[in-house]
Amino acid sequence: MRLVLGSAWPGRGDVGGPVRVPCGADDDVEPFEVWGAVAAPAGDVLGDVVPQVCRAALEIDENQPHLARFVLLRSLWRGAIDGWAGPGALEQVAAAQRLLDAGADRTDLVLLVRAVAYEAVFAAVDELDCGGDVNVSGVDVGWAVMETGDDGSSTGRPLTGLHEDLLTMDPSGRGGADLWR
Repeated sequence: MRLVLGSAWPGRGDVGGPVRVPCGADDDVEPFEVWGAVAAPAGDVLGDVVPQVCRAALEIDENQPHLARFVLLRSLWRGAIDGWAGPGALEQVAAAQRLLDAGADRTDLVLLVRAVAYEAVFAAVDELDCGGDVNVSGVDVGWAVMETGDDGSSTGRPLTGLHEDLLTMDPSGRGGADLWR
C-alpha cells in the first residue's frame, strides 16, 4: 500500500511528481520503521498527516492495534527514557547531584541514566510480552497488555511484541544509537 500525496512537500519545494509514502502493508517495511522514517520536522503539515494516515490504513488492513502500540512505546521513550534529559531531572536524584557537584559531566550522566532507563523499560515490556513468569512452574496466572477503546473497555486486540519495537520508537530517529556511544 502506498499513500500518494500530490507533487510538493511543503517547505521543501517541488519534488517533481507525486510523493509516495510507504505505509508498510505491501512494501516489506515494518509499520514502526515507517512511522519513524515518515516523521517530518515540527510544523510540517505532512509530518502530522502522513503518520496518522499510515497508522489508520494499517489498523484497517491488518486489524492490529498499531496506533496503541505506537502511542505506548513513544510515551515510554518520552517519559521514562528521554525525560532524564530535561532541565533539573537529573539533579532531583541525590546521588546524581553529588556526582555533578564533584565535577562529573552532566551530558555523560544523562546518557548513563537514559541507557539504564532504556534497559529497565525494555526488561519491563519484554516481561509483559511473555504473558507470564516463565521461571515459575505451577502458577496458573498471566497477563496481557490490551488496547482499549474510548470508553476504557478492551477491544480484544493485544499489544504483543512491544520489546521488538522499542528501539524504533526513539523520537530522535536514531534508534537509541546515542545511548551506547
